[in-house]
Amino acid sequence: MKRLKIILSFSSIIIVYSFQSIGQITNNNGGLLTDMIDTTTRIGKSMLSLNSRLGKIGFSGYLQPQFQVAESNGAGGNIYNGGDFGPQVNNRFRLRRGRFRADFSHLTDDGRPSTYFVFQFDGTERGVNIRDFWGRVFEHKWDLFHFSAGVMARPFGHEVLLSSAFREAPERGRMSQTLVQTERDLGFMFSFNPRRKNSNFKWLAIDLGIYNGQGLTGTAEYDSHKDVVARISSKRRTISRSGGKLSWGISSYFGGITSQNDLMYAAKKVDGKPIIEKDSAASNIGRTAPRRYLGADFQLVFPNKNGQTEFRAEYIRGVQTATAASSTTPGSYPVSSTGMPLPLYTRRFDGAYFYFLQHLGSQDHQLVLKYDWYNPNTDVKGKKIDAKNGFTGADVRFDTFGGGYVYYVNQHLRVVFWYEHPINEKTAVKGYESDVKDGVFTLRTHFNF
Repeated sequence: MKRLKIILSFSSIIIVYSFQSIGQITNNNGGLLTDMIDTTTRIGKSMLSLNSRLGKIGFSGYLQPQFQVAESNGAGGNIYNGGDFGPQVNNRFRLRRGRFRADFSHLTDDGRPSTYFVFQFDGTERGVNIRDFWGRVFEHKWDLFHFSAGVMARPFGHEVLLSSAFREAPERGRMSQTLVQTERDLGFMFSFNPRRKNSNFKWLAIDLGIYNGQGLTGTAEYDSHKDVVARISSKRRTISRSGGKLSWGISSYFGGITSQNDLMYAAKKVDGKPIIEKDSAASNIGRTAPRRYLGADFQLVFPNKNGQTEFRAEYIRGVQTATAASSTTPGSYPVSSTGMPLPLYTRRFDGAYFYFLQHLGSQDHQLVLKYDWYNPNTDVKGKKIDAKNGFTGADVRFDTFGGGYVYYVNQHLRVVFWYEHPINEKTAVKGYESDVKDGVFTLRTHFNF
């Protein structure tokens, strides 16, 4: 109740401020990982392009040097602000991301897109990795469909898909990072996305993809089960005379992990009592434990005299399979210190996030406020989360409050000042009897070309 009162009071203050003056929306609705480069955005305008009779090739990139200060050594185990801190570290410099991207597009004789190719890698002090490596082909009989294949983003949710080149907060929330690590996976995607200007469905997009499932946190597929991911979304549309615009999306994820152990566990309630139920049937080897998510999101934008006000929200619930110690989707099949396959744990979860973004006097200055929660096990809470009953830190709910200021110095540089404070629920599990000191302040510079 106390948490709810704080949120409602906070919301009333920002809503009153948001609608003081009306102007024109100028920011673009792009920035999703599945999009082609948009040349109307800050980054798109500065993109280096080369044209020839064979097609167009463009180069872009960005890097994010940052300095962070944590509330305690090791940041209380907080890995959601750019990776783990060392056990004796409470401040650090990091190159969070260093991206270089090449886009190639081939057009038909009448100027319509024919094929599109993207290659992007990420280089930091921790190594170099591929982030995007996919191709896309367009059909031209109806100008309705395109097909993509390779290493690419999975079409689920809005925060997962919103590129870090555009996202105002330094990182995606705990829920997004837990369920869809690295955002990308290897597979193919079929899309309905009308391209004719007179189409009655130009506002609508439908994406359906099939992927390995483990994402880029693993080097190879570790079972034969494939994950099916789908999203129906609306492009930004005007909803009011004042120029307010709304976009939305509905996402689904139907996947799983094939068990390599005859033990499987599931969190549930029996006669109203939360338990971790053990299943030791020999037939469990080869059985698929589910990863099933359903989510809905919206983005609401109102123009102001010198910028805009934006609200974003997303809610996701479902069933997640991971391990006893973590609810994060594993990148490789979990094994013990001796190399033996570990049992899988299945839990019901839910989570959400809420953003408030407000330009301050001009589009060069922006206030960003965020609240999110992730509850990895909705069948148990509070002091009932006890190791004696089989529960662990993987069952603990976190509510995270974040906020910051973004200064857009020019089209090639922005500076972000951000503080984020997670609050864990109080449990009987060791280490979570009280709130962990895991707040992190981030000062980031974002350079792009």
